[in-house]
Amino acid sequence: MKNILITGVSGYIGTTLAKALLADDHTATVVGTDLRNPSMSDDQLIFYRHDVRDPMGRIMADHAIDTVVHAAYVLPPLHDTALMESINVEGTRNVLEASARTGVRQLLVTSSTTAYGFHADNPIPLTENDPLRGNADFTYAKNKREIEGIIGEFSDAHPRIGVTVLRPCFVVGPNMNNPLSDHLKKPLVVLPKETMPLQFVHETDLTRAILHCLTERFSGIFNIAGAGTLTVAEMVAMMGNRPVWVPCRLLYPLNRIAWALRLHGLTRFPSPALGLFRYSWVADPQKFIRQTGFAYRYDTRQAFADFARHAG
Repeated sequence: MKNILITGVSGYIGTTLAKALLADDHTATVVGTDLRNPSMSDDQLIFYRHDVRDPMGRIMADHAIDTVVHAAYVLPPLHDTALMESINVEGTRNVLEASARTGVRQLLVTSSTTAYGFHADNPIPLTENDPLRGNADFTYAKNKREIEGIIGEFSDAHPRIGVTVLRPCFVVGPNMNNPLSDHLKKPLVVLPKETMPLQFVHETDLTRAILHCLTERFSGIFNIAGAGTLTVAEMVAMMGNRPVWVPCRLLYPLNRIAWALRLHGLTRFPSPALGLFRYSWVADPQKFIRQTGFAYRYDTRQAFADFARHAG
């Protein structure tokens, strides 16, 4: 691991990873691409304002990139689902093709446990051998499922490239900033009456897991998740707020109207996303622990508590 390219370097995962890599003695060059300028101020980061769908071969070749971390995805739901799918899916294809053409030796892709989908019949816990059933009506989950299929085909076609796919559950920590964190920060948190416990991984542990894979060149598909779960009621209580429980038969249509009218003060996600509160999708992290010797610093409760402390 010498010269690393991070796509989506200005995002949540990309920023924390870039900071860690710039402080790592194994890294010679860190190059980042994004459409937004990075929030971090480090002259050692070589930044390109670049759409992940545009040609990337020149950037990789100019900096002799040997390792790529692909973290450029649209996570907050967009009303323009075609644009969201184009960035997520076609952007991934573009990164893979450029990696193959320029001789990249190691590729790490940040996927998500949402690739398993939110389903009432999900096994508990979900292992890496369980099928990916990312919900067709929730673009992010659907795209993660589709992308993993693309990556599988790429890995088979390019056996000389070490390919790692990490599936983190919800990532939390001091820097968490997404529709879920915004929703939980509200004094009155509107929620479906029927909920299941959720699982979290601390942003520090995810960054450490990525570095562990890059440094030791671990390839494969791995769930990344803190031990244990939290009920939705516990999460809201830890935030110091109050839950408002609404029957699903009422909440879904109300949320659908608010989303359609772009009333983002009421909701920042379409109704299918409510499934993440209702259906269990708890991932088993043991494969990564067994095969790589990784040790988590935070369990689910500790990770969420750290987010709650900084959000207060």
